[in-house]
Amino acid sequence: MEKQQIDPRDGESEVAIMGDLPKPIQSETTTHASTSNLPSSSASTSDQTSNDDESKPEPTIKQGLISIVKSSWINPLVVFIPFGIASHFVWSPTVTFILNFIAIVPLAKLLGFATEDIALRTGEIIGGLLNASFGNAVELIISIISLSQNLVVVVQASMLGSILSNLLLVLGMCFWLGGIRFKEQSFNPIVAQTSASLLFIATTSLLLPAAFYASVGSTESAEQLTSDILNISRATSIILLVIYFAFLFFQLRTHKDLFLAPPREARRASYQQRSGTSRTMESMLIAREQGLEQPARAEDDDEEEEEPQMPFWMAIVLLLVITALVAVCAEFLVSAIEDVVEQWHISETFVGLILLPIVGNAAEHVTAVTVAMKNKMDLALGVAVGSSMQIALLVTPLMVIIGWGMQIQMSLLFNVFETAVMLISVVMVNYLMMDGKSNWLEGFMLFTLYIILAICFYYYPDAAAAELGS
Repeated sequence: MEKQQIDPRDGESEVAIMGDLPKPIQSETTTHASTSNLPSSSASTSDQTSNDDESKPEPTIKQGLISIVKSSWINPLVVFIPFGIASHFVWSPTVTFILNFIAIVPLAKLLGFATEDIALRTGEIIGGLLNASFGNAVELIISIISLSQNLVVVVQASMLGSILSNLLLVLGMCFWLGGIRFKEQSFNPIVAQTSASLLFIATTSLLLPAAFYASVGSTESAEQLTSDILNISRATSIILLVIYFAFLFFQLRTHKDLFLAPPREARRASYQQRSGTSRTMESMLIAREQGLEQPARAEDDDEEEEEPQMPFWMAIVLLLVITALVAVCAEFLVSAIEDVVEQWHISETFVGLILLPIVGNAAEHVTAVTVAMKNKMDLALGVAVGSSMQIALLVTPLMVIIGWGMQIQMSLLFNVFETAVMLISVVMVNYLMMDGKSNWLEGFMLFTLYIILAICFYYYPDAAAAELGS
Protein backbone atom coordinates (compact mmCIF):
# COMPACT_ATOMS: atom_id res chain seq x y z
CA MET A 1 0.00 0.00 0.00
CA GLU A 2 2.76 2.34 0.91
CA LYS A 3 4.53 1.62 -2.32
CA GLN A 4 1.47 2.52 -4.41
CA GLN A 5 1.24 5.98 -2.89
CA ILE A 6 4.71 6.88 -4.02
CA ASP A 7 5.35 8.52 -7.37
CA PRO A 8 6.75 5.81 -9.63
CA ARG A 9 9.01 8.45 -11.20
CA ASP A 10 10.86 8.82 -7.91
CA GLY A 11 13.38 6.00 -8.25
CA GLU A 12 15.24 6.74 -5.02
CA SER A 13 12.13 6.46 -2.81
CA GLU A 14 11.16 3.13 -4.34
CA VAL A 15 14.61 1.66 -3.73
CA ALA A 16 14.62 3.00 -0.20
CA ILE A 17 11.40 1.14 0.68
CA MET A 18 12.51 -2.14 -0.86
CA GLY A 19 15.75 -2.07 1.05
CA ASP A 20 16.28 0.39 3.84
CA LEU A 21 19.63 -0.86 5.19
CA PRO A 22 21.62 -1.35 1.99
CA LYS A 23 20.60 2.00 0.63
CA PRO A 24 22.41 4.29 3.08
CA ILE A 25 25.56 2.18 2.95
CA GLN A 26 25.49 2.20 -0.82
CA SER A 27 24.73 5.90 -0.89
CA GLU A 28 27.63 6.74 1.42
CA THR A 29 30.00 4.60 -0.59
CA THR A 30 28.84 6.04 -3.84
CA THR A 31 28.87 9.56 -2.46
CA HIS A 32 32.33 9.11 -1.02
CA ALA A 33 33.61 7.69 -4.27
CA SER A 34 32.05 10.42 -6.33
CA THR A 35 33.35 13.07 -3.94
CA SER A 36 36.86 11.72 -4.02
CA ASN A 37 36.79 11.53 -7.78
CA LEU A 38 35.21 14.96 -8.26
CA PRO A 39 38.37 16.87 -9.21
CA SER A 40 39.44 14.30 -11.74
CA SER A 41 35.99 14.07 -13.28
CA SER A 42 35.77 17.85 -13.45
CA ALA A 43 39.17 17.99 -15.01
CA SER A 44 38.27 15.32 -17.51
CA THR A 45 35.07 17.16 -18.37
CA SER A 46 36.91 20.43 -18.90
CA ASP A 47 39.57 18.65 -20.93
CA GLN A 48 36.89 17.03 -23.04
CA THR A 49 35.20 20.40 -23.60
CA SER A 50 38.47 22.02 -24.59
CA ASN A 51 39.28 19.12 -26.87
CA ASP A 52 35.85 19.44 -28.50
CA ASP A 53 36.46 23.15 -29.11
CA GLU A 54 39.90 22.48 -30.51
CA SER A 55 38.68 19.57 -32.60
CA LYS A 56 36.23 21.69 -34.60
CA PRO A 57 37.93 21.86 -37.97
CA GLU A 58 38.00 24.90 -40.21
CA PRO A 59 35.71 24.42 -43.24
CA THR A 60 37.58 23.17 -46.27
CA ILE A 61 37.67 24.83 -49.68
CA LYS A 62 35.29 22.24 -51.07
CA GLN A 63 32.83 22.78 -48.23
CA GLY A 64 33.09 26.53 -48.74
CA LEU A 65 32.32 26.28 -52.45
CA ILE A 66 29.36 23.98 -51.79
CA SER A 67 28.00 26.37 -49.14
CA ILE A 68 28.31 29.30 -51.56
CA VAL A 69 26.35 27.44 -54.23
CA LYS A 70 23.65 26.36 -51.76
CA SER A 71 23.48 29.66 -49.88
CA SER A 72 20.36 30.94 -51.66
CA TRP A 73 17.75 29.92 -54.19
CA ILE A 74 18.45 33.09 -56.20
CA ASN A 75 22.05 32.10 -56.93
CA PRO A 76 21.16 30.80 -60.43
CA LEU A 77 20.60 34.45 -61.35
CA VAL A 78 24.39 34.86 -61.48
CA VAL A 79 24.16 33.71 -65.10
CA PHE A 80 22.92 37.22 -65.86
CA ILE A 81 26.27 38.72 -64.81
CA PRO A 82 28.21 37.94 -68.03
CA PHE A 83 25.16 38.77 -70.14
CA GLY A 84 24.73 42.06 -68.31
CA ILE A 85 28.37 43.01 -68.87
CA ALA A 86 28.25 41.97 -72.52
CA SER A 87 24.97 43.82 -73.12
CA HIS A 88 26.69 47.15 -72.55
CA PHE A 89 28.71 46.60 -75.72
CA VAL A 90 26.17 44.71 -77.82
CA TRP A 91 22.52 45.43 -76.97
CA SER A 92 20.28 48.40 -76.27
CA PRO A 93 20.34 50.46 -73.03
CA THR A 94 17.01 48.96 -71.98
CA VAL A 95 18.38 45.43 -72.19
CA THR A 96 21.54 46.56 -70.40
CA PHE A 97 19.52 48.11 -67.58
CA ILE A 98 17.32 45.02 -67.11
CA LEU A 99 20.13 42.47 -67.23
CA ASN A 100 22.41 44.36 -64.85
CA PHE A 101 19.46 45.11 -62.59
CA ILE A 102 18.83 41.35 -62.27
CA ALA A 103 22.55 40.54 -62.01
CA ILE A 104 23.09 42.80 -59.00
CA VAL A 105 20.41 40.98 -56.98
CA PRO A 106 22.33 37.67 -56.51
CA LEU A 107 25.56 39.64 -56.10
CA ALA A 108 24.01 41.58 -53.24
CA LYS A 109 22.81 38.32 -51.67
CA LEU A 110 26.27 36.74 -51.96
CA LEU A 111 27.73 39.90 -50.46
CA GLY A 112 25.39 39.47 -47.51
CA PHE A 113 26.26 35.78 -47.25
CA ALA A 114 29.99 36.54 -47.08
CA THR A 115 29.54 39.23 -44.44
CA GLU A 116 27.25 36.98 -42.41
CA ASP A 117 29.87 34.22 -42.50
CA ILE A 118 32.48 36.69 -41.26
CA ALA A 119 30.03 38.00 -38.65
CA LEU A 120 29.81 34.52 -37.09
CA ARG A 121 33.44 34.98 -36.06
CA THR A 122 33.00 38.52 -34.76
CA GLY A 123 29.80 38.40 -32.68
CA GLU A 124 26.29 39.83 -33.03
CA ILE A 125 27.15 43.55 -32.61
CA ILE A 126 29.92 43.70 -35.17
CA GLY A 127 27.98 41.19 -37.25
CA GLY A 128 25.02 43.53 -37.59
CA LEU A 129 27.41 46.40 -38.30
CA LEU A 130 29.17 44.42 -41.04
CA ASN A 131 25.90 43.32 -42.64
CA ALA A 132 24.60 46.88 -42.72
CA SER A 133 27.91 48.36 -43.92
CA PHE A 134 28.56 45.95 -46.77
CA GLY A 135 24.88 45.89 -47.62
CA ASN A 136 25.26 49.61 -48.31
CA ALA A 137 28.37 48.98 -50.41
CA VAL A 138 26.16 48.38 -53.45
CA GLU A 139 24.30 51.63 -52.86
CA LEU A 140 27.55 53.53 -52.30
CA ILE A 141 29.08 52.23 -55.53
CA ILE A 142 25.96 53.08 -57.54
CA SER A 143 25.82 56.57 -56.01
CA ILE A 144 29.48 57.36 -56.71
CA ILE A 145 29.12 56.25 -60.33
CA SER A 146 25.90 58.29 -60.70
CA LEU A 147 27.57 61.32 -59.16
CA SER A 148 30.52 61.04 -61.54
CA GLN A 149 28.00 61.31 -64.39
CA ASN A 150 26.42 64.38 -62.74
CA LEU A 151 23.14 62.57 -62.02
CA VAL A 152 22.55 64.47 -58.78
CA VAL A 153 18.79 63.88 -58.85
CA VAL A 154 19.36 60.12 -59.05
CA VAL A 155 21.88 60.21 -56.19
CA GLN A 156 19.62 62.21 -53.90
CA ALA A 157 16.64 60.03 -54.76
CA SER A 158 18.63 56.84 -54.15
CA MET A 159 19.78 58.13 -50.74
CA LEU A 160 16.23 58.94 -49.69
CA GLY A 161 14.94 55.74 -51.30
CA SER A 162 17.45 53.60 -49.41
CA ILE A 163 16.36 55.10 -46.10
CA LEU A 164 12.68 54.58 -46.91
CA SER A 165 13.30 51.09 -48.28
CA ASN A 166 15.08 49.94 -45.13
CA LEU A 167 12.69 51.62 -42.70
CA LEU A 168 9.43 50.68 -44.38
CA LEU A 169 10.04 47.76 -46.74
CA VAL A 170 12.81 45.80 -45.00
CA LEU A 171 11.74 46.49 -41.41
CA GLY A 172 8.11 45.99 -42.39
CA MET A 173 8.88 42.58 -43.88
CA CYS A 174 10.85 41.66 -40.73
CA PHE A 175 7.91 42.55 -38.48
CA TRP A 176 5.42 40.96 -40.86
CA LEU A 177 7.06 37.60 -41.62
CA GLY A 178 8.56 37.30 -38.14
CA GLY A 179 5.16 38.09 -36.64
CA ILE A 180 3.50 35.35 -38.68
CA ARG A 181 5.82 32.75 -37.17
CA PHE A 182 5.94 34.26 -33.66
CA LYS A 183 2.89 35.84 -32.07
CA GLU A 184 4.95 38.67 -30.58
CA GLN A 185 8.65 39.43 -30.84
CA SER A 186 10.75 41.48 -28.47
CA PHE A 187 13.85 43.58 -28.99
CA ASN A 188 15.95 46.06 -27.06
CA PRO A 189 13.89 49.28 -26.93
CA ILE A 190 16.82 51.41 -25.72
CA VAL A 191 18.94 50.50 -28.72
CA ALA A 192 15.99 50.97 -31.07
CA GLN A 193 15.23 54.40 -29.63
CA THR A 194 18.87 55.42 -29.94
CA SER A 195 18.84 54.52 -33.63
CA ALA A 196 15.51 56.30 -34.12
CA SER A 197 16.88 59.44 -32.45
CA LEU A 198 19.90 59.43 -34.75
CA LEU A 199 17.59 59.03 -37.73
CA PHE A 200 15.59 62.03 -36.53
CA ILE A 201 18.79 64.09 -36.40
CA ALA A 202 19.54 63.07 -39.98
CA THR A 203 15.98 64.00 -40.98
CA THR A 204 16.45 67.42 -39.38
CA SER A 205 19.61 67.92 -41.44
CA LEU A 206 17.45 67.49 -44.55
CA LEU A 207 14.60 69.66 -43.29
CA LEU A 208 16.73 72.68 -42.46
CA PRO A 209 18.20 73.27 -45.94
CA ALA A 210 14.70 73.01 -47.44
CA ALA A 211 13.36 75.46 -44.84
CA PHE A 212 16.29 77.80 -45.50
CA TYR A 213 15.60 77.67 -49.25
CA ALA A 214 11.89 78.42 -48.74
CA SER A 215 12.60 81.32 -46.36
CA VAL A 216 15.51 83.04 -48.11
CA GLY A 217 14.86 82.07 -51.73
CA SER A 218 13.12 85.34 -52.64
CA THR A 219 15.70 87.64 -50.99
CA GLU A 220 18.94 86.32 -52.53
CA SER A 221 20.18 85.73 -56.01
CA ALA A 222 20.24 82.22 -57.41
CA GLU A 223 24.03 82.04 -57.29
CA GLN A 224 24.24 83.30 -53.72
CA LEU A 225 21.46 80.99 -52.60
CA THR A 226 23.16 77.99 -54.22
CA SER A 227 26.45 78.90 -52.56
CA ASP A 228 24.79 79.22 -49.16
CA ILE A 229 22.97 75.87 -49.52
CA LEU A 230 26.21 74.14 -50.52
CA ASN A 231 28.09 75.64 -47.56
CA ILE A 232 25.33 74.60 -45.15
CA SER A 233 25.20 71.10 -46.62
CA ARG A 234 28.96 70.56 -46.49
CA ALA A 235 29.30 71.82 -42.92
CA THR A 236 26.30 69.73 -41.84
CA SER A 237 27.73 66.67 -43.57
CA ILE A 238 30.95 66.93 -41.58
CA ILE A 239 28.95 67.16 -38.35
CA LEU A 240 26.82 64.17 -39.34
CA LEU A 241 29.98 62.12 -39.93
CA VAL A 242 31.22 63.09 -36.48
CA ILE A 243 27.88 62.01 -34.99
CA TYR A 244 28.08 58.68 -36.79
CA PHE A 245 31.58 57.88 -35.56
CA ALA A 246 30.55 58.99 -32.07
CA PHE A 247 27.74 56.45 -32.26
CA LEU A 248 30.23 53.76 -33.30
CA PHE A 249 32.34 54.60 -30.25
CA PHE A 250 29.19 54.47 -28.12
CA GLN A 251 28.18 51.11 -29.61
CA LEU A 252 31.52 49.33 -29.64
CA ARG A 253 33.28 50.82 -26.61
CA THR A 254 31.50 52.80 -23.91
CA HIS A 255 28.07 51.08 -23.94
CA LYS A 256 28.93 47.75 -25.44
CA ASP A 257 26.94 45.80 -22.81
CA LEU A 258 23.80 47.70 -23.76
CA PHE A 259 23.84 46.05 -27.18
CA LEU A 260 24.72 42.58 -25.88
CA ALA A 261 22.41 41.83 -22.94
CA PRO A 262 18.78 41.74 -24.18
CA PRO A 263 18.72 39.50 -27.28
CA ARG A 264 18.87 36.12 -25.49
CA GLU A 265 16.16 37.11 -23.00
CA ALA A 266 13.96 38.40 -25.80
CA ARG A 267 14.34 35.21 -27.80
CA ARG A 268 13.54 33.02 -24.81
CA ALA A 269 10.46 35.06 -23.90
CA SER A 270 9.17 34.99 -27.46
CA TYR A 271 9.83 31.27 -27.75
CA GLN A 272 7.81 30.59 -24.63
CA GLN A 273 4.93 32.54 -26.11
CA ARG A 274 5.16 30.58 -29.34
CA SER A 275 5.29 27.18 -27.63
CA GLY A 276 2.35 28.07 -25.37
CA THR A 277 3.48 25.67 -22.60
CA SER A 278 3.93 26.44 -18.93
CA ARG A 279 7.07 24.65 -17.89
CA THR A 280 5.85 23.08 -14.65
CA MET A 281 7.85 20.65 -12.57
CA GLU A 282 5.74 17.77 -13.85
CA SER A 283 6.42 18.52 -17.54
CA MET A 284 10.14 18.82 -16.90
CA LEU A 285 10.18 15.47 -15.05
CA ILE A 286 8.33 13.79 -17.90
CA ALA A 287 10.74 15.25 -20.43
CA ARG A 288 13.68 14.15 -18.34
CA GLU A 289 12.23 10.64 -17.97
CA GLN A 290 11.77 10.32 -21.72
CA GLY A 291 15.27 11.57 -22.36
CA LEU A 292 14.07 14.80 -23.99
CA GLU A 293 15.48 18.27 -23.58
CA GLN A 294 13.51 21.38 -22.87
CA PRO A 295 12.39 23.34 -25.94
CA ALA A 296 14.21 26.47 -24.81
CA ARG A 297 17.45 24.55 -24.54
CA ALA A 298 16.81 23.01 -27.94
CA GLU A 299 16.48 26.44 -29.46
CA ASP A 300 19.71 27.55 -27.85
CA ASP A 301 21.33 24.49 -29.37
CA ASP A 302 19.97 25.50 -32.76
CA GLU A 303 21.58 28.90 -32.37
CA GLU A 304 24.87 27.36 -31.36
CA GLU A 305 24.84 25.17 -34.46
CA GLU A 306 25.40 28.22 -36.68
CA GLU A 307 29.05 28.05 -37.65
CA PRO A 308 31.17 29.51 -40.45
CA GLN A 309 30.60 27.61 -43.65
CA MET A 310 33.80 28.53 -45.47
CA PRO A 311 37.39 29.43 -44.59
CA PHE A 312 37.95 32.96 -43.39
CA TRP A 313 40.22 33.85 -46.31
CA MET A 314 37.62 32.56 -48.75
CA ALA A 315 34.99 34.84 -47.22
CA ILE A 316 37.34 37.82 -47.63
CA VAL A 317 38.13 36.91 -51.25
CA LEU A 318 34.43 36.42 -52.00
CA LEU A 319 33.73 39.83 -50.49
CA LEU A 320 36.32 41.53 -52.73
CA VAL A 321 35.30 39.70 -55.91
CA ILE A 322 31.60 40.41 -55.39
CA THR A 323 32.33 44.09 -54.70
CA ALA A 324 34.29 44.35 -57.95
CA LEU A 325 31.50 42.69 -59.95
CA VAL A 326 28.93 44.98 -58.34
CA ALA A 327 31.00 48.00 -59.38
CA VAL A 328 31.09 46.83 -63.01
CA CYS A 329 27.38 45.99 -63.19
CA ALA A 330 26.47 49.24 -61.43
CA GLU A 331 28.53 51.23 -63.93
CA PHE A 332 26.61 49.76 -66.86
CA LEU A 333 23.30 50.05 -64.99
CA VAL A 334 23.73 53.76 -64.29
CA SER A 335 24.94 54.49 -67.81
CA ALA A 336 21.62 53.20 -69.17
CA ILE A 337 19.36 55.19 -66.81
CA GLU A 338 18.91 58.28 -69.00
CA ASP A 339 17.90 56.26 -72.07
CA VAL A 340 15.59 54.06 -69.99
CA VAL A 341 13.87 57.12 -68.51
CA GLU A 342 13.14 58.44 -72.01
CA GLN A 343 11.93 55.12 -73.39
CA TRP A 344 9.84 54.05 -70.38
CA HIS A 345 8.48 57.56 -69.72
CA ILE A 346 9.27 57.43 -66.02
CA SER A 347 11.16 59.95 -63.89
CA GLU A 348 14.73 59.72 -62.71
CA THR A 349 13.39 60.28 -59.21
CA PHE A 350 11.31 57.09 -59.38
CA VAL A 351 14.29 55.11 -60.73
CA GLY A 352 16.57 56.39 -57.99
CA LEU A 353 14.05 56.26 -55.16
CA ILE A 354 12.26 52.96 -55.83
CA LEU A 355 14.10 50.78 -58.36
CA LEU A 356 17.75 51.27 -57.38
CA PRO A 357 17.20 50.80 -53.61
CA ILE A 358 15.50 47.46 -54.29
CA VAL A 359 18.74 46.30 -55.89
CA GLY A 360 21.05 48.05 -53.45
CA ASN A 361 19.20 46.80 -50.38
CA ALA A 362 18.74 43.22 -51.56
CA ALA A 363 21.50 41.93 -49.26
CA GLU A 364 20.24 43.46 -46.02
CA HIS A 365 16.64 42.76 -47.03
CA VAL A 366 17.22 39.03 -47.25
CA THR A 367 19.55 38.97 -44.24
CA ALA A 368 17.23 40.97 -41.99
CA VAL A 369 14.14 38.93 -42.88
CA THR A 370 16.06 35.67 -42.40
CA VAL A 371 17.25 36.53 -38.90
CA ALA A 372 13.82 37.97 -37.99
CA MET A 373 12.21 34.63 -38.84
CA LYS A 374 14.75 33.04 -36.47
CA ASN A 375 13.48 35.41 -33.74
CA LYS A 376 16.74 37.39 -33.65
CA MET A 377 15.02 40.76 -33.73
CA ASP A 378 17.93 42.75 -32.30
CA LEU A 379 20.10 41.59 -35.16
CA ALA A 380 17.28 42.27 -37.65
CA LEU A 381 16.90 45.82 -36.36
CA GLY A 382 20.67 46.22 -36.40
CA VAL A 383 20.61 45.43 -40.11
CA ALA A 384 17.42 47.23 -41.20
CA VAL A 385 17.37 50.32 -38.98
CA GLY A 386 21.17 50.34 -38.74
CA SER A 387 21.41 50.39 -42.53
CA SER A 388 19.01 53.35 -42.74
CA MET A 389 21.03 55.14 -40.11
CA GLN A 390 24.25 54.50 -42.01
CA ILE A 391 22.73 55.84 -45.22
CA ALA A 392 21.54 58.97 -43.41
CA LEU A 393 24.62 59.63 -41.25
CA LEU A 394 27.43 58.13 -43.35
CA VAL A 395 26.65 57.59 -47.03
CA THR A 396 24.63 60.76 -47.68
CA PRO A 397 27.10 63.21 -46.06
CA LEU A 398 29.94 61.25 -47.65
CA MET A 399 28.37 61.78 -51.07
CA VAL A 400 28.15 65.52 -50.38
CA ILE A 401 31.85 65.62 -49.50
CA ILE A 402 32.79 63.47 -52.51
CA GLY A 403 30.76 65.79 -54.74
CA TRP A 404 32.58 68.71 -53.14
CA GLY A 405 35.88 67.17 -54.18
CA MET A 406 34.56 66.46 -57.70
CA GLN A 407 33.26 70.05 -58.04
CA ILE A 408 29.68 68.80 -58.33
CA GLN A 409 26.83 70.61 -56.58
CA MET A 410 25.65 67.74 -54.41
CA SER A 411 23.80 69.09 -51.37
CA LEU A 412 21.38 68.09 -48.64
CA LEU A 413 18.62 70.16 -50.23
CA PHE A 414 15.51 68.08 -50.82
CA ASN A 415 12.13 69.55 -51.63
CA VAL A 416 9.24 69.76 -49.20
CA PHE A 417 7.51 66.61 -50.45
CA GLU A 418 10.62 64.43 -50.09
CA THR A 419 11.53 65.74 -46.65
CA ALA A 420 7.92 65.36 -45.48
CA VAL A 421 7.93 61.74 -46.67
CA MET A 422 11.09 60.99 -44.74
CA LEU A 423 9.81 62.74 -41.61
CA ILE A 424 6.56 60.75 -41.71
CA SER A 425 8.45 57.48 -42.12
CA VAL A 426 10.90 58.15 -39.28
CA VAL A 427 8.13 59.26 -36.91
CA MET A 428 6.02 56.18 -37.68
CA VAL A 429 8.92 53.76 -37.22
CA ASN A 430 9.90 55.52 -33.99
CA TYR A 431 6.33 55.18 -32.71
CA LEU A 432 6.15 51.46 -33.51
CA MET A 433 9.48 50.71 -31.81
CA MET A 434 8.71 52.55 -28.57
CA ASP A 435 7.41 49.49 -26.69
CA GLY A 436 10.26 47.18 -27.73
CA LYS A 437 7.80 44.67 -29.25
CA SER A 438 6.53 43.91 -32.74
CA ASN A 439 3.82 41.86 -34.44
CA TRP A 440 2.71 41.11 -37.98
CA LEU A 441 0.18 43.95 -38.15
CA GLU A 442 2.86 46.57 -37.48
CA GLY A 443 4.95 45.11 -40.27
CA PHE A 444 1.97 45.09 -42.62
CA MET A 445 1.36 48.78 -41.92
CA LEU A 446 4.97 49.69 -42.73
CA PHE A 447 4.88 47.62 -45.91
CA THR A 448 1.63 49.18 -47.18
CA LEU A 449 2.93 52.68 -46.41
CA TYR A 450 5.91 51.96 -48.64
CA ILE A 451 3.56 50.93 -51.47
CA ILE A 452 1.62 54.19 -51.07
CA LEU A 453 4.83 56.21 -51.28
CA ALA A 454 5.97 54.24 -54.34
CA ILE A 455 2.70 55.11 -56.10
CA CYS A 456 3.14 58.79 -55.24
CA PHE A 457 6.71 58.90 -56.50
CA TYR A 458 5.72 57.16 -59.73
CA TYR A 459 3.78 60.31 -60.66
CA TYR A 460 6.38 62.65 -59.16
CA PRO A 461 8.06 64.72 -61.94
CA ASP A 462 11.77 65.42 -62.13
CA ALA A 463 10.98 69.10 -62.67
CA ALA A 464 9.94 69.39 -59.02
CA ALA A 465 13.42 68.32 -57.92
CA ALA A 466 15.11 70.40 -60.58
CA GLU A 467 13.49 73.55 -59.20
CA LEU A 468 15.72 73.33 -56.15
CA GLY A 469 18.78 73.83 -58.25
CA SER A 470 20.13 70.38 -57.53
